[in-house]
Amino acid sequence: MRAASTAEPGLGLYVHWPFCLSKCPYCDFNSHVRHAAIDEDRYVKAFCQEIRHRAGLLKGRTVASIFFGGGTPSLMQPATTATIIDAIAGHWRLAETIEITLEANPTSVEADRFKGYRHAGVNRLSLGVQALNDADLRALGRRHTAAEALHALDIAQAIFTRSSFDLIYARPGQSLAQWRAELAQALDRAAGHLSLYQLTIEPGTVFDSLFKAGKLIVPDADRSRDFWDITQEITSLRNYPAYEISNHARRGEESRHNLVYWRYGEYAGIGPGAHGRWQSGRDRIAQSTEKMPEKWLAQVERTGNGLVEDIPLSIEEAGDEFLLMGLRLTEGIDPARFEALAGRRICEAQIRALLETGMIAYAEAGRLRVTAEGFPVLDSVVADLAA
Repeated sequence: MRAASTAEPGLGLYVHWPFCLSKCPYCDFNSHVRHAAIDEDRYVKAFCQEIRHRAGLLKGRTVASIFFGGGTPSLMQPATTATIIDAIAGHWRLAETIEITLEANPTSVEADRFKGYRHAGVNRLSLGVQALNDADLRALGRRHTAAEALHALDIAQAIFTRSSFDLIYARPGQSLAQWRAELAQALDRAAGHLSLYQLTIEPGTVFDSLFKAGKLIVPDADRSRDFWDITQEITSLRNYPAYEISNHARRGEESRHNLVYWRYGEYAGIGPGAHGRWQSGRDRIAQSTEKMPEKWLAQVERTGNGLVEDIPLSIEEAGDEFLLMGLRLTEGIDPARFEALAGRRICEAQIRALLETGMIAYAEAGRLRVTAEGFPVLDSVVADLAA
């Protein structure tokens, strides 16, 4: 594993499109299926209104990245994407090297729109592939086939200079040999970045209900560790080391937008269920918006924004968030920044104990990082350092 550059990440903007064609059984994101047509013109006006509101709070910032997430942003018309990007550019200065990412699903209908998104200003595409065989795609509730995914990937890589795609591993019934072969195939097709997520049973999902009923069997802790080790081994050998616990990239291809989150930079969330964190004087402000799309829309039209949370974090909360996000990165964290946020130092006894067990290590410039041994138990490491 190796670190990305630790330069100041700049302001990130997250735009949440909450609609999907269907709800995947493993997904706990704020996504909604609507069988009636979506009034896209009405929604885009509300997005632009929220952008205007956030610009009034975050004056003078330079936008380093924009990320269209969901939901399924590739269900938006390219013209909607262009209008939102233009609205952002009308209120903030955009960095010359701005990264504008859009998440897409690889169905043939959405792939036909890729050129439209590129013309709108999107310069990086993230494809939700999730698996490279049809049986597992069906089990995951995906609407595309493996052939459609690979075709969409070809189109994306021909149109966008930067792209990524997601895979889920440690799936029910998946063997270690199958994952080795699938990961090798994925690396053959990758163009600089891969997001590799070990399947997690999230509360409230269909998979959660099936798991509790004994109808869904997932790998135990030992086998999950085997999947993790294989993933790190193969990606490192292929020059795609992890720069974050689930994200792998060749040098220079890291997701700049996600680095804003993990480095605890400033970001604004636009759209239903979006979150934001920004600095107001000495205060770290936490924001979130109404999750239900129709309620969010009505609130924005009535008040000018969809916020349901807009509060300063306590210094303890800010410190805990900093640890939770920053220790996901292989570059680790600067303990001095934790002290500035939390008003206290990380407990030296906890640091010594974790150093002795090999869970953490010191990196250059005195940064603390989680080791390869510590990453599989990251939650425990973070809890120990936050205590």
